[in-house]
Amino acid sequence: MIKCLAVDDEPLSLDLLEDNIKRIPFLHLVKRCKNAYEAMDVLRQEPIDLIFLDIQMPGVTGTQFLQSLTYKPLVIFITAFKKYALEGFELDVLDYLVKPVTFERFLRAVNKAADFHTLKKQGAPAPVLQPTNDYFFVNVEYSLVKIAVQEITHIESLRDYMKIYLLQNDKPVLTKLAMKSLADKLPPNRFVRVHKSFMIAIDKITFIRKNRVHINDHIIPVSDFYKEELLKAISHKL
Repeated sequence: MIKCLAVDDEPLSLDLLEDNIKRIPFLHLVKRCKNAYEAMDVLRQEPIDLIFLDIQMPGVTGTQFLQSLTYKPLVIFITAFKKYALEGFELDVLDYLVKPVTFERFLRAVNKAADFHTLKKQGAPAPVLQPTNDYFFVNVEYSLVKIAVQEITHIESLRDYMKIYLLQNDKPVLTKLAMKSLADKLPPNRFVRVHKSFMIAIDKITFIRKNRVHINDHIIPVSDFYKEELLKAISHKL
């Protein structure tokens, strides 16, 4: 049984949320709260596994409330605004539901919560990145997306985010991950760093000209610092 809170300043939204929660046999609604202050009182009194949390609330917003917590239960944002999705992702919430929420979408979110709750009870880490020989998973907009290593052409770092370019995708996969964390998951004999912001798949190189690597229509800079590393990586192919 997953103990949960429903936090929303709109009575109608709370009614709908409570109704959905009662339809799920493994959810137990401890209390419905009309603001973050009521939720704080409940958290002081007993352990909560999951919070369904609105964002736009008077006084303390849902994001401010979540940031204030030392111990964070699993959180599913339920809001009328799509614009907070990225902020929710940065706060590591489990899912992000936009009102009006269908029961089917609600059920997908709580099934995900049940899976994470089981892993947590077993002491297993949440599956943020799970490598195998051929593929791994990354978090993308509250979903785990499978990345086939053979499909990767190159990777671009954008501060805390990574753009993973794939053969079969027109758009790169964007995920919050450090370059080193991702590099540690890739076979070193197949990938090489060519710039502080770029890593490439050696077998996907079309040609190299001056300080540029061409992979299909993409042109990737090669910094002087990594140039020798690139030459070593391709030397046995010459």
